[in-house]
Amino acid sequence: MWSHGPWEWFPLMWIFPLIFLVVILLIVFRGGGSPMSGGRGMRTHDREESAKEILDRRYARGEIGQEEYQRMKKDLE
Repeated sequence: MWSHGPWEWFPLMWIFPLIFLVVILLIVFRGGGSPMSGGRGMRTHDREESAKEILDRRYARGEIGQEEYQRMKKDLE
C-alpha cells in the first residue's frame, strides 16, 4: 500500500516543532515590542530623556550659567 511503509514521513515530523520553537525563542529574546512582553516600550533605561532633564543635568555639571539656564527653562515652558 505505501511504498516505504507507514513511517515514511516520520524523520520530517521533528522539523515543524523545531521551527515553532525557534520562532518562539526569537520573539522572547528579541522582545515583541508590546508592554506585556517587556518590549522596548516599557524599558526605563531605553527611554529618551526630556529636554528639562537634559537642561537640569547641564546646569548641574556647570556647562551653562544661571542666566542661560533660566532663559532656556523659560523657553521650554
